[in-house]
Amino acid sequence: QVQLVESGGGLVQAGGSLRLSCTASGRTFTTSAMGWFRQAPGREREFVAAISWRPDITYYADSVKGRFTISRENAKNAVYLQMNSLKPEDTAVYYCAAGGTAQAMRVMSPSKGYWGQGTQVTVSS
Repeated sequence: QVQLVESGGGLVQAGGSLRLSCTASGRTFTTSAMGWFRQAPGREREFVAAISWRPDITYYADSVKGRFTISRENAKNAVYLQMNSLKPEDTAVYYCAAGGTAQAMRVMSPSKGYWGQGTQVTVSS
């Protein structure tokens, strides 16, 4: 059974930082893209960032460019999201995703690939 488990969410003040982690089990994703999405209350799930398996090609949503950094560690089957200069509008449940290519992940349907259960990020003003 494939599982993606996120950690690292929490409450932080605006301008602060958090680092999300996601570890996969049940299969390896060393030849697949991994990434992050988020969903705020009352809104659609949206793409945040994706990283290819090799070489490391990354994509970011415009709203997080320059503030968030995605990275991965294939030996640990893990992906990370370093979030700096957080804003209240970054408040959402953040989901880890895996599968396909990094380019395709930008528009990946929730019915495709593999997904974690989510971790809450709350940014206070």
